Amino acid sequence: MRWFSWRRAQRHRPSLQFLVSTGRHHGAESLEEARLLLVLDFAAGLVDVLSQPLRLRFDTATGRRGHIPDFLAVTRTGIWLIDVRPRALIAPEDLEAFAATAEVALVCGWHYTVVAGWREHVAAAVDAFSSQRRPLSDPLGLRPVLGAAAREGGTFGELVDATRFPPLARAQLLHLLWHRRLGTDLNRPAIGPR
Repeated sequence: MRWFSWRRAQRHRPSLQFLVSTGRHHGAESLEEARLLLVLDFAAGLVDVLSQPLRLRFDTATGRRGHIPDFLAVTRTGIWLIDVRPRALIAPEDLEAFAATAEVALVCGWHYTVVAGWREHVAAAVDAFSSQRRPLSDPLGLRPVLGAAAREGGTFGELVDATRFPPLARAQLLHLLWHRRLGTDLNRPAIGPR
């Protein structure tokens, strides 16, 4: 197991991302890693996340190499070993490292993925959710109405339109999503066509 590390020669600054689901801060070495942690916070059944969980050593045609995966995410349905690399920055030697990491994950019975980018609506939705971390009162009683509308299904816009005060209901709905009182499918845009 490795500690979270950062080298002076890196072009990006490290950060700590707080995850509501684990109740702890987790290390991130780039904005892309911080975004992954934010998205993981909305993953169903997330139990824990380890930054830079292990160091791999493997042989290639050109010699011995090493690789450190970015995260190990433990969920109630399985364990995920995750690398984060923007698609434009993936080099051929990265592909070798990813293949070696995938083999290790397979042997351990884990899942493996490389996060190389996000659909535009995922980034926008998660940013909107995270803006509602602060406490929010509900003097108009919109949350019960939103909860009842959510049980019927529908898009973000349809849910807020089910209330008497749609502009105010937007903030309440984002608050409910952030605090896990309602769930959402990040595979689809939260706001459908109107």
